[in-house]
Amino acid sequence: MALLFLLLLPLSLLLLLSFLVRPRPTKIPIKSRHVFITGGSSGIGLALAHRAAAEGARVSILARSPGKLEEARDSIRLATGVDVATFSADVRDFDAVRQAVDAAGPIDVLVCNHGVFVAQELEKQDVDGVKFMIDVNLMGTFHLIKAALPGMKNRAGRGPGSIVLMSSQAGQVGVYGYTAYSASKFGLRGLGEALQQEVIADDIHISLVFPPDTDTPGFVEEMKVRPEVTNIIAASSGAMKADEVADKTLNGIKSGSFIITCNFDGIMLSVATAGLSPQRSYLMAFFEAKSSRTRQGRNHYDPFSFG
Repeated sequence: MALLFLLLLPLSLLLLLSFLVRPRPTKIPIKSRHVFITGGSSGIGLALAHRAAAEGARVSILARSPGKLEEARDSIRLATGVDVATFSADVRDFDAVRQAVDAAGPIDVLVCNHGVFVAQELEKQDVDGVKFMIDVNLMGTFHLIKAALPGMKNRAGRGPGSIVLMSSQAGQVGVYGYTAYSASKFGLRGLGEALQQEVIADDIHISLVFPPDTDTPGFVEEMKVRPEVTNIIAASSGAMKADEVADKTLNGIKSGSFIITCNFDGIMLSVATAGLSPQRSYLMAFFEAKSSRTRQGRNHYDPFSFG
């Protein structure tokens, strides 16, 4: 009888979660939709632009350098036969961002992929460097969303939309040497969780991507100055290729996933740090609930708890 009870308890929780989990599963098409990607001239953004174009999307990419944008456009055309629209703007400049978004036209899938990082202990990092990361990684994302949201809400009859926030595994857990960077990426989670509540009625779905170290031009520059302790910690997760992260990201966007992980470590971190984030999968919600309960049992003493 005791064994039967132990089996029925988790099954009952699964059944309950299958009714309670929100938002419900959805599918977000890419073909014939307008996909707007920031940081689209290199790295993950460029890899995403290639894949979206290959799947029949109308693609726009935004970055600061006109020269790199032109190179990116040529590479996408060569690989897919598709012409993408390019826009040069600094995401810290709201007026420039708004002009680019208005010129691009209503967006179905907005990918906020821009980001900068300098790995350094906070004691050694100057305030201007900290502000630069916060302004680009966090405020730049606010600028993009503020500019794009009115048009996304008025996409009558165009199906579900998506806003994608490119965070980092350093946005799931603090990492030595990433004090400012982690702060900017942790901020994206709060933005995403609150924004999802505001736009779900408009059939707009938020996705938060947590890639590990990724082999991009920016990563190459970071490695030149990254503290040795940071290198040791980061080595435990391993680096991925931009193409691999782009594949994981696009698949997650199409399934409407709030949390998009890229490797096994990312999955474990997402379970450990789930909190009250939206979860479409009742199976993942089950593991998150069990993990949370286990951590409470091991690490938390509640003086008001009996038993």
